[in-house]
Amino acid sequence: MCGIVGYTGNKSAIDILLNGLTKLEYRGYDSSGVAVEINGQVEMYKAEGKLQNLKDVIEPVKTEVVRSTIGIGHIRWATHGAPTTINAHPHSCNCGRLVIVHNGIIENFKELKEELEAQGCVFKSQTDTETVAHLIAREFSKVKNLTEAVRIAARRIEGAYALCVIHQDVKDTIVATKRNAPLLVGIGENEYYVASDVPAIIDYTKKTVYLDDNQIVTLTPNSIKLINEYSVELPLKIETLPWEPVSLSKMGYKHYMLKEIHEQPGIIRNLLSGKIVGLDNPLNLSEVKIDKETLKHLNRVQIVACGTSLHAAMIGKYILEDFCGIAVDVEPSSEYIYRKTVTDENTLVIGVSQSGETADTITAIKQSKKKGSHILIVTNRPDSTMAREADSLISVCAGIEVSVAATKSYMAQLISFYMLAIYMAEIKNSTDKDLLIKLKKELIKLPEKTEEILSQENTVKLCARKYANAKNFVYIARGINNATALEGALKLKEISYINATGYPAGELKHGPIAMLDETLPVLSIMMKGKVYDKILSNSEEAKARNARMIALTNSTDEKLKDLFDDIIRVPDTDEYLSPILAIIPLQLLAYYIAEFLGKDVDQPRNLAKSVTVE
Repeated sequence: MCGIVGYTGNKSAIDILLNGLTKLEYRGYDSSGVAVEINGQVEMYKAEGKLQNLKDVIEPVKTEVVRSTIGIGHIRWATHGAPTTINAHPHSCNCGRLVIVHNGIIENFKELKEELEAQGCVFKSQTDTETVAHLIAREFSKVKNLTEAVRIAARRIEGAYALCVIHQDVKDTIVATKRNAPLLVGIGENEYYVASDVPAIIDYTKKTVYLDDNQIVTLTPNSIKLINEYSVELPLKIETLPWEPVSLSKMGYKHYMLKEIHEQPGIIRNLLSGKIVGLDNPLNLSEVKIDKETLKHLNRVQIVACGTSLHAAMIGKYILEDFCGIAVDVEPSSEYIYRKTVTDENTLVIGVSQSGETADTITAIKQSKKKGSHILIVTNRPDSTMAREADSLISVCAGIEVSVAATKSYMAQLISFYMLAIYMAEIKNSTDKDLLIKLKKELIKLPEKTEEILSQENTVKLCARKYANAKNFVYIARGINNATALEGALKLKEISYINATGYPAGELKHGPIAMLDETLPVLSIMMKGKVYDKILSNSEEAKARNARMIALTNSTDEKLKDLFDDIIRVPDTDEYLSPILAIIPLQLLAYYIAEFLGKDVDQPRNLAKSVTVE
């Protein structure tokens, strides 16, 4: 989950490294560091905490550091060892001439450490990464070739890693390799970049080479050489990045999260463009490559995802089962991968991930692929590892999402699931045609309705101020919006650190109701439809326990005013589509509560955007 950046060329490396790390802060921000070559020696600068601390460390020596034209940098999400300066990357061997940065987890580092200590290596940190520095240095002392030393050492490593290595005796050279962790090379004019993700290099180049597992790349200002684990040289597959630097701007908003919430109407428009081509015509979803006859005879769908993507998957399950009459299982990827994979060629397996680099989900889809299942990936990153594993790829086209708390990518995943469910239902002829026409008509209206919600965000802001000091928060819903309650609660606890929990409303009286009193806000998601009266009754039960009641509803029922302390209204839509409108006020509520509390909205503590370790 850490971020890596490297540069070798003819420009000053330090500004490129620090800018790259700034763009990678969403991957972690426990500590950071850089290593650059100055006057023939490798120098390291490290700091715990936010990246600004590292910039403060470098500022007094900037006139020296700025002369370096090669370096590597790292921003950390701690796994092994506390987030301290000593544990911050880069890490070096005992002589200090070889330096590395690493993203991933070395699973056999204890065994390697014992072996290396027995040979005289002295460890300074508590990280698994330092083991790799000593291991590569040992091999370099034998072969005197940095690329070969990395290749040999990598064969001893178990786990996931993306590595960048420099050595002061091998001038202007970066060697990088990966296994089960993302890494790419940016190509410039007489210069090369290496990074964990596109944002780190998009300001400088749009030409890139994505490394596959066990490949090793050697970079100098004038050369690039790619080999496999057997030392066979490989041709370069140069791709053009689809991203623009402007997508990383806040565009006048105080936080990326607020900007990304406001981007959602446009994202819905983009996703629907070209898909609904006349209400009576079949929905156009050419991204699904599974043939229609096979699709008709599927007997099962499995969806694997984590976090916010898991909540989108739960809504996907609801509509796929209702529209297609097919059994759908949804499971956290982190659980799926540790049990027997029960799937086959008649199962559609859907992997959902904003980044396309979620380690658990990658493992899950690889396991299913081995069983012969068709793999459909829903991701915001068509250039990701998961996208490269896909048989079918639905790119949600939300643009780079910078804020750690997902908002616009969740919306894009929801819309993608609705399109998939309608597409499959039309092929299977499993749902009343008039209902599908109605849903398509309502989908077209959603951008305008989401803009209406955003134009009235001051109502949510006032509500947020009123409840910002709550220590606990409960969200309840029924039916299709159960997942909306879970996602609303997740957003609040992610960025405000309030203990928020989502429950199916009918389960409230089976235990959680014991928590209710006059200090506890209960937010009821009450969208008109078949469960409206039921959740109204559940809300009455909560009110009878003196809970502070908030309604999120599209109902104009006057009697709600007597039951609820506060009412947040959204435009009317079909019950099936209500999660799309309901989530926006919940995103705004979480945002404004966190802002009132003075929290770091875009970079909440202990979290990272892309979870690339299991």
